[in-house]
Amino acid sequence: MPPAGQQQPAQATIDAFIGYLSTRLDDSAKDRGVGHVPLERLTRTEFAASVKDILGVDVDPKQILPTEIEVDGFSNIAGALTVSPTFMEQYLSAARHVAETAVGEPLPKMATVFFGGGGGGGGQAGLGSAAQYTHRDGFPLGTRGGVSFTYVFPADGQYRFNFMDGDSLDAGLYPRGMETRATLVILVDGTEVARRQIGGPEDLALADRDGPTGRSAIVAQVSQIPVEVKAGEHRVTVTFIERAWSESNDPTGAGRTFGIGMPIIRDGVQVVGPFSPQGLSLSASRAKIFVCEPQQPAEERPCAERIARHLATEAFRRPVTDDDVKSLMAFYDVGRTEPGGFDSGVTELITAILSSPDFLYRAISSPTTPGQSRPLTDLELASRLSFFLWNEGPDPQLLQLAENDQLSDPKVLDAQVARMLKDPRAESLVTDFAFSWLNFGTLNQIEPLDREFTADMRTNFETEARLFLDSVLLENRNVTDLLTADWTFVNDTLARQYGIPDVLGPQFRRVTLKDENRWGLLGKGAFELRTSYADRTSPVLRGEYILDRLIGTPPHPPPPGVFMDLSFHEGQPPTNVRQRLEAHRRNPTCGACHGLIDPLGLALENFDVTGRWRTIDPATKVPIDPTAELDSGIVLRNPSDLRRYLTRKPDQFPTAVTKRLMMYALNRELEYYDMPQVRKIVRDAAASNYTFASLITGVVNSDDFRRQGAADAKPKQAPDAAHPLKVAATGSGGKNATQRQQE
Repeated sequence: MPPAGQQQPAQATIDAFIGYLSTRLDDSAKDRGVGHVPLERLTRTEFAASVKDILGVDVDPKQILPTEIEVDGFSNIAGALTVSPTFMEQYLSAARHVAETAVGEPLPKMATVFFGGGGGGGGQAGLGSAAQYTHRDGFPLGTRGGVSFTYVFPADGQYRFNFMDGDSLDAGLYPRGMETRATLVILVDGTEVARRQIGGPEDLALADRDGPTGRSAIVAQVSQIPVEVKAGEHRVTVTFIERAWSESNDPTGAGRTFGIGMPIIRDGVQVVGPFSPQGLSLSASRAKIFVCEPQQPAEERPCAERIARHLATEAFRRPVTDDDVKSLMAFYDVGRTEPGGFDSGVTELITAILSSPDFLYRAISSPTTPGQSRPLTDLELASRLSFFLWNEGPDPQLLQLAENDQLSDPKVLDAQVARMLKDPRAESLVTDFAFSWLNFGTLNQIEPLDREFTADMRTNFETEARLFLDSVLLENRNVTDLLTADWTFVNDTLARQYGIPDVLGPQFRRVTLKDENRWGLLGKGAFELRTSYADRTSPVLRGEYILDRLIGTPPHPPPPGVFMDLSFHEGQPPTNVRQRLEAHRRNPTCGACHGLIDPLGLALENFDVTGRWRTIDPATKVPIDPTAELDSGIVLRNPSDLRRYLTRKPDQFPTAVTKRLMMYALNRELEYYDMPQVRKIVRDAAASNYTFASLITGVVNSDDFRRQGAADAKPKQAPDAAHPLKVAATGSGGKNATQRQQE
């Protein structure tokens, strides 16, 4: 207030008023309680990370568990983690699948599994694209094309690799792929285990002369390839050894681009087995499980009890009792009677552990007196800390400190935070926290109507965003570098998209950006794609995104019945997005909010849907005018001006980050009474130049993180929801503002 477009107070007056309100609220914070976090189940991401840590089993949570309900982009908010009978059934099914994968199959059945192009199992086979004729990122040097996938082999034994038909190797009706002889190799965990020759004049003549029979004979040369593999998860790569271009008969070198005359793996690879299974060797997963190996029947049950105590301690995130072990052993006894014997009993034991409420749920006991709070126990604190920083339960070191009641010591806790941030598992702060906060995990929801856009480009955007966030957050820089950094990470394809010269090859590398408009998040293709429609850019979506996720002041949703269709319709005079927005803002009801939103998005209009820089509007064929004036009188002429506006106050962006970080850490939405702690965290972080670690340490040491409020807690002296102090404190117009859908 007052609404956009009307006369505004001087900025100094606004700053003084906000400072006064903040000071009054912060001074009274000691009289307030802390929030309550209800019982919550593990999210599917936490489930997958936990079973990977405990059992060494990789699962795709999106494939085996249902989608979560998101709150402000986060899927770990306790109040939204409800459970239905169908939902629980899926979790139990996932638990059994994980247990069987971890232990292996004592009596394995013959199985046939197909790994196709870009499909299940992480396959990366192409459909005849240029990538099939060149070296692929992540494949061994000196190879070209192919398919790579991860497979959990159920038992030790022989497995056979097949190709489906001639078309799979470009030996179909027009067998151009047979013109040049090539060497096919199979690697398991980077070690070559088989190679075959295919193609050349003989195979080309065979395919031409004998038709389908000849093509079948060619495929037979590279089918039924026997490979001995140990039980467990292995990375399999099927590729070709790169042929020297000097050996080619093509003097123009066109084969470099089109690969004419070379065999490729067009579709995928079939794995059949095991043949002659030889039992179960000590795979990485079995090594985590079998802390003992019984040599005689009398040793089996004591060993199973050791396994139960060992795994349950990790899974339950606390020391297990004798009653816990006794309960779990009943499941072992049932499984022990099956044909698989001891291993079957352990499989049932693990299934019971992963199905237990002690694993699937996280609970913090609450005080019974309304308005009161209590400190978390060391074990509760260890669990909250590990899920915050690693997205999984505490490791043995953290658990041991908690058992000894040492974790509540501030110095010990700070040391653990520093240790955990250096651990590779802290990557979850990028892939889960930052991607959720910035909404980069949902790029597949936008399918641009752009002929040059491919699935590989979407992957490039995600990779660039992840590497960039890593370079700021996990390298412990000032979080404002997310907006101001003059570097990014690109490969040759993404560099061409951005107009960056002299970048060759599919590998991502760090580059310095000479164009200031490309600096920070605002210049990333992931941002442009996420804040656009399929057929056009959207200043409204971009402006709303900036207000909500980068400034931390989301606008109110539009009132009911407001006309919001700003798309261009045939038969109308051609107008650009700017003109249509200006007409929309003439309505005072719309202008009150759009006056705040639109200028921020208009400053980015030179970026198209997929992040390319443009100067001409595609609808009207006239030059794009990104100039916009804010209510404060500040004029924005390009993304660089917008970036400077967003960083004009050193604590503004760190405050927005801290609010999101605290919500993610506490597993609940923030309330007005949380804001004094948020502001304190930011003030304290100023001495450390607002580094990401200083914000995390501040969150961990806050009362909200280390205490639990009563279930029906209304903090003492809580102001009415409509009280202006509450509105000013949240900076968001009140609680639970719905994400705006403006157009």
